[in-house]
Amino acid sequence: MQNPFGNNNNDDQNPFNLNNLPLPPNYAKIVNDQGDIRISKVGISWTTLWFGPLPALFRGDYYNFILMIVLDMDYVLVAMFFGLNWMIEFPWPSLFFAFFYNMMFFRHSFRKGYRPADERSRQILMNSRYWKE
Repeated sequence: MQNPFGNNNNDDQNPFNLNNLPLPPNYAKIVNDQGDIRISKVGISWTTLWFGPLPALFRGDYYNFILMIVLDMDYVLVAMFFGLNWMIEFPWPSLFFAFFYNMMFFRHSFRKGYRPADERSRQILMNSRYWKE
C-alpha cells in the first residue's frame, strides 16, 4: 500500500499488515496484551467540539461519554438556576472537552492496560504529555 503521509513505512509485501499502518503525523497507535489496537489523534478533538460527547460513544469510551453527559447537564442546570441564559447559547463544555478529550481518552486507555504500540507513538505521546515513563 502506498503511504500517503511520507513517513517511510511502506509495506508492499503485505498490504493488510496492521502493525505497519501509515499514520498521519499527529496520530498514535496503542495496543493492549490481547492485541487490540486503537489509533487516535493527539491534540485538539475537533469532532468533540462539533458533536459533543458523540465521538466518545462511537469510540466505545463509555466512561468519558457519561462524564461529558453529566457535566453538560450540570452546566445547563446551573446556568438555568442562576438565570444565566446567555451561557447556554454557546457550547462551553464542548469547547473545554475539545482541548482535553483526546488526553482523557488516552489516559483512560492506559489505565485499562493499553500502551504505545511502537517507538513513534510513544514519542508522540511523551511529547504531548499523555504518556509518562
